[in-house]
Amino acid sequence: MSSTTAVHRVAALLGLLAPAALPAQPAATQPPPAVAPALLAGLQWRSIGPARGGRVTAVTGVASEPHTFYFGATGGGVWKTENAGQSWRNVSDGFFREGSIGAVEVAPSDPRVVYVGTGSDGLRSNVSPGRGVYRSDDAGRTWRHVGLPAAGQIGAVRVDPRDPNAAYVAALGSAFGPNAERGVYRTGDGGRTWARVLHLSDSTGAVDVELQPGNPNVVYAAMWRAERKPWTIVSGAREGGVYRSTDAGRTWAKLGGGLPAGLVGKINLAVTAADPRRIYALVEAKPGSGLYRSDDAGDTWRLVNAQPTLITRPFYYTTLAADPTNADVMYAGAEDFFKSADGGRSFQRFETPHGDNHDLWVNPRDGRVLIQANDGGANVSLDGGRTWSTQYNQPTGEIYNVALDDQVPYRVYGAQQDQGGTLVVPSLPLTADPLDDPVQGWTRGPGCETGPVMPHPTNPDTVYGACKGLFSRMSMRTGQERQFWIGAQSLYGQPNAALRYRFQRVAPMATSPHDPRVVYYGSQFVHKSLDGGETWAAISPDLTANDPRYRATISGGPITIDVTGEELYATLYSIRESPVARGVLWTGANDGPVHVTRDGGRTWANVTPPTLPPGGRVQTVEPSPHRAGSAYVAVLRYQLGDPRPYLYATRDYGRTWRLLTPGDNGIPADEPTRVVREDPARPGVLYAGTEYGLYVSVDDGARWQPLMNGLPAVPVTDLAVHRRGDLVASTQGRAFWVLDGLAPLRELADPALRSALTTPGDPNRGPAHLFTPRPALRLRYRAGFGGAESSRASAADPQYPPAGAALDYWVTPGAVTPGTVLALEVRDAGGRLVRRFTSAGAGERTQAVALNMRRPAVETLGTPRLDASPGMHRVVWDFAHAGPLDPGSPRSGRNGPMAAPGRYTVRLAWEDEAGRAGWQVERPLLVEADPRAVRDGMTPARYAAQLAHNLRARDLVTDANALAARVRQARRAPPAGADPAALAALDRAVLAEAVRYGRPGLQTQVQYLYGAALGADQPVGRDVRERLAELRREVDARVREADRVLGAPSRTAAAAGAAAP
Repeated sequence: MSSTTAVHRVAALLGLLAPAALPAQPAATQPPPAVAPALLAGLQWRSIGPARGGRVTAVTGVASEPHTFYFGATGGGVWKTENAGQSWRNVSDGFFREGSIGAVEVAPSDPRVVYVGTGSDGLRSNVSPGRGVYRSDDAGRTWRHVGLPAAGQIGAVRVDPRDPNAAYVAALGSAFGPNAERGVYRTGDGGRTWARVLHLSDSTGAVDVELQPGNPNVVYAAMWRAERKPWTIVSGAREGGVYRSTDAGRTWAKLGGGLPAGLVGKINLAVTAADPRRIYALVEAKPGSGLYRSDDAGDTWRLVNAQPTLITRPFYYTTLAADPTNADVMYAGAEDFFKSADGGRSFQRFETPHGDNHDLWVNPRDGRVLIQANDGGANVSLDGGRTWSTQYNQPTGEIYNVALDDQVPYRVYGAQQDQGGTLVVPSLPLTADPLDDPVQGWTRGPGCETGPVMPHPTNPDTVYGACKGLFSRMSMRTGQERQFWIGAQSLYGQPNAALRYRFQRVAPMATSPHDPRVVYYGSQFVHKSLDGGETWAAISPDLTANDPRYRATISGGPITIDVTGEELYATLYSIRESPVARGVLWTGANDGPVHVTRDGGRTWANVTPPTLPPGGRVQTVEPSPHRAGSAYVAVLRYQLGDPRPYLYATRDYGRTWRLLTPGDNGIPADEPTRVVREDPARPGVLYAGTEYGLYVSVDDGARWQPLMNGLPAVPVTDLAVHRRGDLVASTQGRAFWVLDGLAPLRELADPALRSALTTPGDPNRGPAHLFTPRPALRLRYRAGFGGAESSRASAADPQYPPAGAALDYWVTPGAVTPGTVLALEVRDAGGRLVRRFTSAGAGERTQAVALNMRRPAVETLGTPRLDASPGMHRVVWDFAHAGPLDPGSPRSGRNGPMAAPGRYTVRLAWEDEAGRAGWQVERPLLVEADPRAVRDGMTPARYAAQLAHNLRARDLVTDANALAARVRQARRAPPAGADPAALAALDRAVLAEAVRYGRPGLQTQVQYLYGAALGADQPVGRDVRERLAELRREVDARVREADRVLGAPSRTAAAAGAAAP
């Protein structure tokens, strides 16, 4: 096919068959949220990793600070290291409204000034849109948006080395359709204003810009015609190429002199301070792809290397960098990374920690100092690439889907793009003692980077997975993965018409909520297996639009073909069976149609919402967990140039639909939607994941409001609600996140309660409110990582809440009055006090542990203090009774016995100074046993016996501590008339020798025994029981001896020894 014919073919596909790009929607005024944000403040997202790096698209460093670097992730924002990659921290959270990063640049003359362009120029099928430029004036501590919101994807930012306020931006523009804002922009005032200094058309934008070293008035720009559609990627046209300005961007000339003159695609440029007139260009072209070099500032060029591996998948890679200290040393990257030492004439493979390479920065003062970006993250080298920093400290994974199981703790399953396989991570610590490293808790699942992956409904030892449409099943016991491919046909290099089954690379999978044997898998058909995937039967006709115009489409052009299964159009994208009606299945296709069957697949109805524009990707179908005929769909159309959100709901099996996202009810009109889920415990509570975050509705989609609460701005790809009441999100750039404890949110779905809590004058308004806690799983674990004699603290580690029951309460504004105290009590089924917290307490604090081999080590002291300030609060009861008392010790009252599983009552009260309750409310709390401990033999009787023993041991410790305090006081100030020999004998019997590893005294023996049955769920051994009785007799005898030698304690001292913490 001639290049002219190829251009006409691509133009026909994009111009005649694609929907026209929609005009920008005016920002709508959003309604007030249904739930006051203050009521949700107690809910906070936490990251559970994995810290296994995802795709990084931009890197840079600080020349004057050789250990300081930045990277920008494809969906994970901007990160910074100041220790050469030993650790990273996110610096864009809370400032950026999007996570996709295209360029990061530090001002050479002022390292405090950093510019970031959003929107990656690696135009994969899942590329996320950019929305402008940010600037920091304090090295990334704070940021502000400085314009170009419609510039789309930004390929490069360059700052004038003489002036941190003068910068250029290469704006590629929208990846999905024409837009007028493409081109090169310049600011001279730090981003307050921008001038477009180079523009070719609404289809061709700028992908790179470089300044000539030593003369920044000479500017080079690479112009690229690029567009992504669901069925193809277009890269190249005749109006692209390399342009040069010699007057700081005021005028431009297209460069020729040996550069390709036909179809020109993506280009990356590199300049070097070692020879300012030398410039390299890695060019996709037809004909003439390869590496070009000019030694006269761009006047003439020659092709120096046509090695095909330099220009593999150019729309995605095309990476180039030159050493600022040696003009002949340069680097190029695509799937592999290469280095040349002879000006590009030859290349050798250059090993990096991961393949699929996107960017490189070389320190202009030292060519050995590098930071390199690839699909596995960012890595730093201080020795010219001989060694690299790890990528296992970057929680920036792109996860396609999320699935959960019912293990304890439950595991989270997902497929991570670019990391070669699926992954299973724990939602909470796996064991009572922490692991040395989070990696020890990860498990590889079946399939590959595309997934999906999900556990068998009742047997988590069996996990289903897939790789680019090919189904598999893994035994987690053996790690063996069995392949059961439907059709057994490769997706690569073939149009739709050549495929028997059109499996997209992220083909949908589902298990049946009614029959654990059943697995569904989707091509253009729904396939069903009754034997775990070994045999399959198609139970549907073609459920896609399957437009004839796309059937013969070969993705890619007009220069480079790229057919990897990503652009398979007319394939299913989502399958779900109704949890409440067996045989009711819903499907959504990536070319628009929604179907439902009510008879297990014998008949199907096309129920696509009539107001839904055609051709969009039905990313999610969500059958209601409460109503058989109800369902929700989320449709993504931004790849068609339509950024509007499309969430629909039906209550009558799709006969009628209601649009839940008109653009003026909470989700903005330019925020594409990826996923919607209904809360399985509360009808009408909906969760929606969008391109930039997460929203919740408590009124079945009538109104939406953000539910970010610590979640970064990131594309949310999937959501799942665990049966225990957690919301789990997978993201495109920040791995997995968990929102623990949805009980308050579910309760707040009641409008009467919301009014009572927030409306002055409401007749039901009270001074506080205690939310009904969810059943608490009685787990033993210590959050964090590190062994018995080590410790670690990393911002990349999973975030785990403390073990315990989360108790949520609301304090009404104005409820606090002088002389009142807020108190919260936990009582057992017999009404006995287990634990008490008040707003008058000193609260918890930490201190270093003395004489501990684990460095550094800290311990927590005191009792949690209730927050009585107006608003929403969460306190965690750690299942412990009050601990032993120890007069004068900061540890007094800590480390109490763990309460047994059972039913408890939580009481919240406002009390006066005498402890009398003026207002109070009670809620039930169920504490459930760890099923793992039950399998190990724990019974209700054994739990009760263990608690009774530990309470007796606790009280014995309290008595021993009180006795020891009396003896120490007598040592400091012997009572008048005391027998010195008797006092010395008592001292020797009760107190330990004051040297490390010295002779223990009675107090030490009692404290030692206290720990025997405290740290695990276990029956109490006979020796321990007998030893407790023996020590009780000895303590009682020594107390009587102390009374004889020292005199009976005063009532004040006795009361102080018995006071509760």
